[in-house]
Amino acid sequence: MIPTEGTSSLSSFSEQFPLAVKPKRHKAKILVWSDLTVDAIDRLNESLNPEYIKNVLADIFYLDNWKENSKAAIVLDLYYHTLQFARDKNFSKEKTSTFFSIIKEIFQVCIETPFGNLDHTFLYFKDLLHCHSVNHPPYSIELFTPSEVRKISEYTVNTFFRHFKMYKYAFTAQIRLDINLSYEGMPTPSQSEEDTIEIKSPFPETEEPSELEKEVQDEDVAKAKEDLRNLVMSILTEEAKKIEGKVEDQVHAAVEVLNSKIDPYINAPGKQEGKGKKK
Repeated sequence: MIPTEGTSSLSSFSEQFPLAVKPKRHKAKILVWSDLTVDAIDRLNESLNPEYIKNVLADIFYLDNWKENSKAAIVLDLYYHTLQFARDKNFSKEKTSTFFSIIKEIFQVCIETPFGNLDHTFLYFKDLLHCHSVNHPPYSIELFTPSEVRKISEYTVNTFFRHFKMYKYAFTAQIRLDINLSYEGMPTPSQSEEDTIEIKSPFPETEEPSELEKEVQDEDVAKAKEDLRNLVMSILTEEAKKIEGKVEDQVHAAVEVLNSKIDPYINAPGKQEGKGKKK
């Protein structure tokens, strides 16, 4: 039995995920026919026209406002190029549906939290590839060949993961950081009240400060707060740049590890692309 077409809606993305979900590990599952059915792929294959394909995808996934809504346009562009890659690699309908669902799954994991979850998303992507390239029913199936796994991994890293931060910026809520500073050695309010000694001044009490003096004091306090805020923001910006520089290094290293595990299967004697085909 083939399940019905996917019914994900872009308008529900922001409602589906809480604003402060912590990054978490996702368990891979078999995704054959999860989002695109045989009938859906037949509709998409009726024409090579990009406008036609995007309209069919918009109809399936409720993205009809993609020409006016920038978020819908981003999602539709991701879906369209995913299908184009599957078509360029001559994937079967079954492989096309599965690869499409893999990209859709990691996209939803990417935007489920405003916190950094690149490692979690990439690990989930590797688990999904493994789940569809090893024959171990009912946990995994041997759908993609080792060569196809390598092509898929290279494509996904060079497209989706290189735009990872863009997707998070466009689809997740912005986190505001409130900082409260305390200094070591400062007495608590209770301590300061207990330790206060009343001292009477021999001089007459001065008059209350004028309105002008109060305004000057308020300006000094506001300027001090602004200087402190600028200092904190400069430190955070510098740290963010350091983290940004490490993202591509982490992805590159992860791809190298993945390729090293795939190579033995590709180079193994007797392993051929046309396994199972009649000569």
